[in-house]
Amino acid sequence: MAVAVFKSPMGREYHGNDRKPTGTRRVFVQTESGCVLGMELDRNDNVHMVKRRLQVALNVPIEESSLTFGDMVLKNDLSAIRNDSPLLLTRNLMHRSSSTPCLSPSGRETQQRDRSGPVEILGRTSIFTRTKELVNEVVEALNSGVDPIRVHGGLGGAYYFRNCSGECVAIVKPTDEEPFAPNNPKGFVGKTLGQPGLKRSVRVGETGFREVAAYLLDYDHFANVPPTALVKITHSVFNVNDDGMSGNNRKKKCFSKIASFQQFIVHDFDASDHGTSSFSVSNVHRIGILDVRILNTDRHAGNLLVRKVNDGGKLGQQVELIPIDHGLCLPESLEDPYFEWIHWPQASIPFSEDELDYIESLDPYQDSEMLRNELPMIREACLRVLTLCTIFLKQAAGFGLCLAEIGEMMTREFRRGEEAPSELEVLCMEARRAAAETNRETFVLSPKTGLQEDGFQFEIDYGDLESSINPTLPFQFGIGRNPLSKLEEEDENEEDVVRPASGKIPSVSNLSTSLKKSLSVGDSPAGHRSASEQVPASASFVKVADMTDEEWSQFLEKFRGLLQHALIARKLGGAGPRQRQRLGTSCRF
Repeated sequence: MAVAVFKSPMGREYHGNDRKPTGTRRVFVQTESGCVLGMELDRNDNVHMVKRRLQVALNVPIEESSLTFGDMVLKNDLSAIRNDSPLLLTRNLMHRSSSTPCLSPSGRETQQRDRSGPVEILGRTSIFTRTKELVNEVVEALNSGVDPIRVHGGLGGAYYFRNCSGECVAIVKPTDEEPFAPNNPKGFVGKTLGQPGLKRSVRVGETGFREVAAYLLDYDHFANVPPTALVKITHSVFNVNDDGMSGNNRKKKCFSKIASFQQFIVHDFDASDHGTSSFSVSNVHRIGILDVRILNTDRHAGNLLVRKVNDGGKLGQQVELIPIDHGLCLPESLEDPYFEWIHWPQASIPFSEDELDYIESLDPYQDSEMLRNELPMIREACLRVLTLCTIFLKQAAGFGLCLAEIGEMMTREFRRGEEAPSELEVLCMEARRAAAETNRETFVLSPKTGLQEDGFQFEIDYGDLESSINPTLPFQFGIGRNPLSKLEEEDENEEDVVRPASGKIPSVSNLSTSLKKSLSVGDSPAGHRSASEQVPASASFVKVADMTDEEWSQFLEKFRGLLQHALIARKLGGAGPRQRQRLGTSCRF
């Protein structure tokens, strides 16, 4: 049985367990600057030996460093690490430098040291059958001299890998080439892997496993997410900043990367180039259901591919939608989502019986356990967000809300230049406060008991809710919301706040309508924008990582009751979908 020392509910130190490791395992260790090395672990290997191998092979400093596996900080024993797991070597805060160069070994040396092929799937290959076929096609093409092609659009590094016929079959996105990552090829650098990224609650280098999570959660291809896996991949096409090489030597050098590997879908255009009238209601609903479950913070028209399925006729041209780019889903705290479909007419049509049956069949606890097994590096806070949003979706859909109404309750509003919490976030804040009151044994559940703070009042009654609701409550969901103060950020995270070069954070009203415009490379004289020059981080109203398991259970219990109350209030108040001010924060990777 594992023995863990908890420093906080979401951060833990792993010292070992009572079982002896059996056989050998292969792991892929990545430094915070992007270097990757695959190595075989014997049953007697420990953390210190892994660090020493990295130092010898990659010439990276290991003093004052930690070996981490998701939330877990490994102290010495490695028996809990499964085969083909990705580990991250990070330097402690006082010794961290974002300018440390990535010193990757050459291609032949790398293959001799880690004995892995040019493309290796991380995790159980039995669940990635289609991806394994694509990997075989790519490897055959690479051996035949068919090189990948760089993708010039977007904010991060991406590459099309081809088959022997020269056809694109996969798109690969290295984790160390994401926006702000040390090897970003578009000039958006300034942070090391594991620090807050474009979204404060999505860390740099962790969008790859989120892409895989979205695919794994898309049961029976309900939303049509393309097959996706996490891989270790080696090629000279990849970008490495400050590698100390140039010219022909640079072109011949191979670099190993941890990356997301997704099937390339042949399509005709994306949703930004096509009117929404030809999109089927079912397509929009299915993608929306997935977006709500995973709290997708970046569902813009550019990551909805459109493919023609017939030649038209009396009913006109029929098309299907394929959702891609899920790297900004499952944040570690509640974020403001961006749902492109929220004002599409299809989103205001009630769910079909089949869709309601699918929603009813969802089990957030089984989903979380599945992701723990398949993506053991995923952080517990991400799974809590998945659980919370799935509970919200099931309860709201069961109450009769349409997709647009559900998305509206999750979306923040901007009033007089200030960002106000969404209705979902307000419910979560009240649930946390109610759970805290219960723990202090001063909270009494009765029709006469209310919660009062700064003029904010919310009546709670788990009895006959419908008869006790007063439509003229001073607080009504979505109407005249009283903006609550933001949660205080921890002092240790203050240095991670992304600020513009002037040192002043502009108000939300001064932000552009998309991060893509805000992060234009052309805005910088040198063509490079460091993380310290970027737009400010969004507000964090609700955190889930700082609750113990017991507090989390109490929170969910209170949340369910408050949500039921809010849904009844919405029904009696006749609330429906309405236009919101859209100051989106979408971007393209």
